[in-house]
Amino acid sequence: MAGKCCGGETETSAPVEPSSKAARRRRMEIHQFRFLGADMAAVESDRKRKKLEIFFPGKEECTGGIEDRVVSSKGKVVEKDENRCGTSSSSSSGAKIGAEVVKECPNFGMTSICGRRRDMEDAVAIHPSFCRRSGQDTADLHFFGVYDGHGCSHVARKCKDRMHEIVKNEVEIGGEEGGWKGMMERSFSRMDKEVTEWSSTGAAGVSRSTCRCELQTPQCDAVGSTAVVAVVTPDKIVVSNCGDSRAVLCRNGVAIPLSLDHKPDRPDELNRIQNAGGRVIYWDGARVLGVLAMSRAIGDNYLKPFVIPEPEVTVTDRTAEDECLILASDGLWDVVSNETACGVARMCLQSLKPPSPPHSPGSEVNLAAVAGESSDKACSDASILLTKLALARHSTDNVSVVVVDLRRGL
Repeated sequence: MAGKCCGGETETSAPVEPSSKAARRRRMEIHQFRFLGADMAAVESDRKRKKLEIFFPGKEECTGGIEDRVVSSKGKVVEKDENRCGTSSSSSSGAKIGAEVVKECPNFGMTSICGRRRDMEDAVAIHPSFCRRSGQDTADLHFFGVYDGHGCSHVARKCKDRMHEIVKNEVEIGGEEGGWKGMMERSFSRMDKEVTEWSSTGAAGVSRSTCRCELQTPQCDAVGSTAVVAVVTPDKIVVSNCGDSRAVLCRNGVAIPLSLDHKPDRPDELNRIQNAGGRVIYWDGARVLGVLAMSRAIGDNYLKPFVIPEPEVTVTDRTAEDECLILASDGLWDVVSNETACGVARMCLQSLKPPSPPHSPGSEVNLAAVAGESSDKACSDASILLTKLALARHSTDNVSVVVVDLRRGL
């Protein structure tokens, strides 16, 4: 024990940081983002910054919300700070994805943190130019998805790995029946079926890896995830939502919700649950059978047919007044309104303007690249600022935010 005299020798105590206001404030700022998991010892032993790594959107795994990565517009990790909890990334037009170059991809920024939760159960998937529609419209389609798991993280991670592939398949097979609404509904239904088979032991020969929920529920029936997915085309924004994650469009300074939260006490959802023979019980808020605080989700087999995986789909025409699209889990929306979120994102997009290019021959060729990098940083700053705002307002959930720049002519 420090300071205790034993056998004539005294062990000196470790130096104590000064108790000034500035020092206390620094400790609070570090503690705010310092939510380390079980492998804290391994993290603490390695305090050096990592080497630059290539970032592949959609392939980044969040390891318990420990890592934080700031990714440059060229697709490389430029900073990794283990004092902050979460993953932060961004990409601009022309970012390298594998061996190909993505063209005409909207700039985006993403931040995902564990927050005050013990486990990280959110997952984010971003796939620029993930597919191309057949026919006259041959422009690339871009995929953005936020998944908020409950019970365990494996359903959210499964959605992260597979949802964009299922949507791509539906688009490429020419699923014109029902248009975008039909394609997205079929995609969510297929995703839910895959999760059900994958979660069940011995189902169709599917084996699953050991996860935390296996110790509690061997069949993993009590595990699920919300899903809010946006497919951005040159002329439309297609949003499919299942659960209480949310998508909001900022158009000329006005916040336009592109999805409605599926809460059990929403009048139409309450009627649907009761007509199916279920009940909504108020236990720390409205819950299906007193258990789940949302009325739609992927997974949650034990609550079917009261909790369904059918999404609500909105198709919005893009206009010249569109500024940005925000996708986030309820860790943000529980404490930040649509209007406030759009105001913060808009402020970041308008505050960072590209610097004046150098006056040299051929400098005008780089104007688009300079503007793109500025927009790229603005999106990343917006997602980080919204995440910090949620923490400052005492959000108790995981927080995942994606900001997509929809402005034309950058």
